[in-house]
Amino acid sequence: MVKIVCISDTHTLHEKIHLPYGDILIHAGDFTSRGKEAQVRAFGKWFRDQPHAHKIVIAGNHDLSFETKNKEAINWLYNDAIDDSFHYLQDASVTVDVDGRNIKIYGSPWQPEFCAWAFNVERGPKLAAIWDLLPEDTDVLITHGPPAGILDLCVHGERVGCVDLLHRVKELKQLKLHVFGHIHESHGVESLEGDPIFVNASSCDFRYAPDNKPIIVEI
Repeated sequence: MVKIVCISDTHTLHEKIHLPYGDILIHAGDFTSRGKEAQVRAFGKWFRDQPHAHKIVIAGNHDLSFETKNKEAINWLYNDAIDDSFHYLQDASVTVDVDGRNIKIYGSPWQPEFCAWAFNVERGPKLAAIWDLLPEDTDVLITHGPPAGILDLCVHGERVGCVDLLHRVKELKQLKLHVFGHIHESHGVESLEGDPIFVNASSCDFRYAPDNKPIIVEI
């Protein structure tokens, strides 16, 4: 089995999180508060220094610089260095080898329009076109926002996940795990027979305290 450690929405508080060991460490976005260079570099160094063999991260709606000055922000994240164990994904995939088993991971930061933050797309055909890009042979999917009706319940009682993302996820027959965050108050795991495992890995709770524990999944 491949052990995957899932976190998200750390909002500069990553050093307060106790990470268990696993084969793969995933962060589903919002590692900064507003995407400032110092915040990106600090997170990047911390993330790179973790002992997990493979470390995968995507941006979230708070990571503004990854939309406005993408190439610069990626360089800040890597701290201008190359590390084969550390991958930033933005509408892209990477295949990692864990004890001879290849795991294809795809990451995308987009979500339905949500205030004046980054990676916002209006619901409907534009978002559906983004999800159509998801490769059929994806094993692990990382998005910042949740699919509709799955770990997407806000504190005021509204479900805010993406319908088109849910439809596309249902089409991916090889998908074993879908990791996301964004809705802090819906942290948890959902798994139904015949479906992939869904993980809302938000590390910060509704009040932005980093009290939600990392979630470990084996696939």
